[in-house]
Amino acid sequence: MSEKRRHFSPEEKVGILKKHLLEKVPVYTLCDQFGIHPAMFHRWLIIDQDLCERLVMAKFRNRLVHLYWKINPEKIFEIVQNNLEDFKLFEKKIVEFVRSRL
Repeated sequence: MSEKRRHFSPEEKVGILKKHLLEKVPVYTLCDQFGIHPAMFHRWLIIDQDLCERLVMAKFRNRLVHLYWKINPEKIFEIVQNNLEDFKLFEKKIVEFVRSRL
């Protein structure tokens, strides 16, 4: 028998996201604590499509995790040198989202 899915209100989602984004609680800790699948947690992190398409570092992270044996060290250096701003843009957007929901 499968477990019934738990539904979180928007306020609950924001509270959980706040713990991660502002209080720096790791995603895996929150997922364990609240019984959330990590994929669902990441779906809650809503950012606009423009920013999503610009996030070279996120795409690189996926490649690094899933295809690490194909990564060229020069490519790593290039991406890190040219795309650190992605982290700042992402953080800014998420903090704006969380603050708008408080």
